[in-house]
Amino acid sequence: MGRLRRQRGFTFIELIVTLAIMGVLATVAVPMAQVAIQRDKERELRLALQEIREAIDAYKRASDNGSVKLSLGDSGFPKTLEELAEGVPDQRHPQKRSMYFLRRIPRDPFAPPSIASAADTWAKRAYASAPDNPTEGADVFDVASRSDLTGLNGIPLKTW
Repeated sequence: MGRLRRQRGFTFIELIVTLAIMGVLATVAVPMAQVAIQRDKERELRLALQEIREAIDAYKRASDNGSVKLSLGDSGFPKTLEELAEGVPDQRHPQKRSMYFLRRIPRDPFAPPSIASAADTWAKRAYASAPDNPTEGADVFDVASRSDLTGLNGIPLKTW
């Protein structure tokens, strides 16, 4: 009883079966990891779109109440996305302090890293463009992803 029992090594067949099981598990794990990465990027995209759209709406409200200086014919929407983060003078404040609508412009998580500017990662829609054919113009009414990918929900990312 006091003797130690000697463990035997794996036989060749046991080794092959173990490797086969590990291979099957790896082929299942890789697609699951890719879906998890896609899901995380889609969550980031939703949050970024929401943040930018809320900032555009806040800018429009500020221009409607006279805090943002408008020229004749202006829509009241920001001319660029950068204007939301760089700030605009508050026309209603005695010292014309700047109003900021974003701390920073979020990047489109599906944009290639080669695009340096976060604002350039977004497709922009002008107020004057048709809803079924969004195009850039004199202002920024809405933003969308430039990605040609389709989301996990089956809807193209550029239509979110």
